[in-house]
Amino acid sequence: MTRPAGRLRAVLRDEGGSTLPLAIFFMFLAVVVILGVMGATSLYIERKRLLTLADGAALAGAEAFELTAVTPTEAGLRVTLDSADVGAAAADYLSEAPHGSLEGIRLESAGSPDGRSAEVALSAWWRPPVLVLVLPDGIRLDVTSTARSVFG
Repeated sequence: MTRPAGRLRAVLRDEGGSTLPLAIFFMFLAVVVILGVMGATSLYIERKRLLTLADGAALAGAEAFELTAVTPTEAGLRVTLDSADVGAAAADYLSEAPHGSLEGIRLESAGSPDGRSAEVALSAWWRPPVLVLVLPDGIRLDVTSTARSVFG
């Protein structure tokens, strides 16, 4: 009777192969973390590209005024922007500016809410570089940028 108990103790003390499941789990975890970081970095970079494009469109809109729209005030010269001119300047800028890898860029709105600043809202699609099965349609990114013309 002592022989089977001795074999059981020997089998229980044998640690051979017990690190393999741990190694597989940690390799799987490392791959998931790497893919997650790649996706988050890609999303951040695409949002920054879209925001840069919106900044340029807002700046073009802020400079879209006739000299007759400049009026002198006690604080200095003041520009009065027209929303139609801001929208046209933003659309012209977007038609000529390079878009890079941005997909489905859309000018959501462009105008002058207060007559002094130009506000432009853009949107575009972001698709993950890997794990397309998780987000097959991607995510719609929306950004808004505001620019103001200031004299002196």
